This record gives sequence, C-alpha cells and structure tokens, in this order.
Amino acid sequence: MRKKARKIDDILEIPVELSTNNPKVTITGFERVLIENYRGILEYQDYFVRINTYIGIININGFNLNLEEMTTDDLLVTGKIESVDFEEIAEDEEE
Repeated sequence: MRKKARKIDDILEIPVELSTNNPKVTITGFERVLIENYRGILEYQDYFVRINTYIGIININGFNLNLEEMTTDDLLVTGKIESVDFEEIAEDEEE
C-alpha cells in the first residue's frame, strides 16, 4: 500500500517531508537551522541543542544558541552554528 501512496505523491510532486514524518533541515549560513517535522526538544543549552525527530536525533553545536521560533511542526535555532549531526534510531529501539 505504501508503494502506491509514494507513486501518487511522486505524480502530484508532493515533497517527501509532507507525506512522511521525515524531518527537513535547512541550514542558512552559520547562523540559522530550521527543522521541520520534529517531535520534541531533548536538551537545550546555549552551546548544544538535541532535537528528537521521527527517524532520529539532530544535534546542533555552537555558541549563543537560541530557540528563536517554535511551532508544533517547525523549530528555528539561531546563533553561531559550528556543527549539525544526526543520530539514526535503530528499528529495534522504536518499539
């Protein structure tokens, strides 16, 4: 069933992040990271932010990090971004 839904999404040119729970990460320069389709904030410090998504964890490292804008679907982190890395959730860990 999922293959048919994906084909329909492709035909209608629906972005993957809208038809699935995959996060979309947009990095603008060294000062902004926008995360769409996130689940929650696991840890927040002015030098480190851990964000839970449906497929894993996004870690943002830097200085003077702020949660600038937050909605139920989108999160904007600003500050001096030094690195962004991802931790994938193993299939066994989800259950």
